[in-house]
Amino acid sequence: MQNHFQGNEEWLISECISGNSKAQRQLYEQYSKKMYVVCLRYSKTTFEAEDMLQESFIKVFNHLQDFQKDCPLEFWIKRIVINTALKHNRRKLDKAPTEDVTEMLNEPSDDAVVLSNYNFQELLAMIQKLAPRYQMIFNLYAIEGYKHKEIADMLGINEGTSKSQYARAKVILQKMLIQDENPVYEKFSP
Repeated sequence: MQNHFQGNEEWLISECISGNSKAQRQLYEQYSKKMYVVCLRYSKTTFEAEDMLQESFIKVFNHLQDFQKDCPLEFWIKRIVINTALKHNRRKLDKAPTEDVTEMLNEPSDDAVVLSNYNFQELLAMIQKLAPRYQMIFNLYAIEGYKHKEIADMLGINEGTSKSQYARAKVILQKMLIQDENPVYEKFSP
């Protein structure tokens, strides 16, 4: 059964702003699954991701009247989700060590990593194992497509720090992938 709210985004936005709970539910259902995946990438647990998602949609509904329609609604919502995730993780980022190195020595420089042997859940679990700052910078650069200058501005760090921490995150993930392909089995003695 087709919902009558689908297909008319402008009308849906207008109805949400006016407080129509059915329209709000439709908007949430239309975007929440995609945004939950974004939240998962910026969290360590599903509980954290759910909190981020809930906080994000509260912001979406509180600020929907400010949506300028200069980009697709999904992009606008995603930006709110990312900003909420950054804010949510700010205390972790402030405690995480920072590096500012212009060159990473002995680090693989190839951006191409074969991931076809892994499903989404396995890759997500690896990303969630990264230290908070590495996780955030990896997501922002590799997945969201932000430039290092933009990331530096968002996180209040310099561009070199963003680049070096992205490089470290990549190396850590590559090591996880290699270890996963060549597991080391410990022998237990009775």
